[in-house]
Amino acid sequence: MATDQDDAPAVTSKSAHPARELNATAVTINRPADELFAYYRDFANLPSFMENVERIEMLDDARSHWVVKAPGGKTVEWDARITNEVPGEELTWQSEEGADVPNSGRITFRDAGARGTVVTATIAYEPPGGTIGKLIAKAFQREPAIQARRDLRRFKQLMETGEIATPAMNAKQFEEMGL
Repeated sequence: MATDQDDAPAVTSKSAHPARELNATAVTINRPADELFAYYRDFANLPSFMENVERIEMLDDARSHWVVKAPGGKTVEWDARITNEVPGEELTWQSEEGADVPNSGRITFRDAGARGTVVTATIAYEPPGGTIGKLIAKAFQREPAIQARRDLRRFKQLMETGEIATPAMNAKQFEEMGL
């Protein structure tokens, strides 16, 4: 799992966007690539395993509006455009002008033989508030790199077992207890 410029989507090149944080994470899922791609490409499915995504509204075939939880009970929003799609293999995207958190990325689905499919997510973003904002997001577990790893693990659980394992208490219960 490389995170260098060559593996990043063209729109996320570190030299083109020095303020952007670039992160890649991968997981092997025991399912065919076409099945995983189809589930992921239906953006209505994404909130089922993306913990911080409140909602995604499709604006047209290539554009969507995202509302995502942020630290301090706030939300951030942006419109994103699919910039490349290879069915069963790859999706790339770029947030549009005016995004609360400018971002771009790529998700790939590569055959792993009898093991299933290697799903790799590479995400670049400009942390609001720079380094301080990134530290705050990390403290609240809302930093995109942390979320991408968690979301891919939940995607794996959902696609392999049909459900996502949860702690004995859900997030709302933790919040009610002040944890």
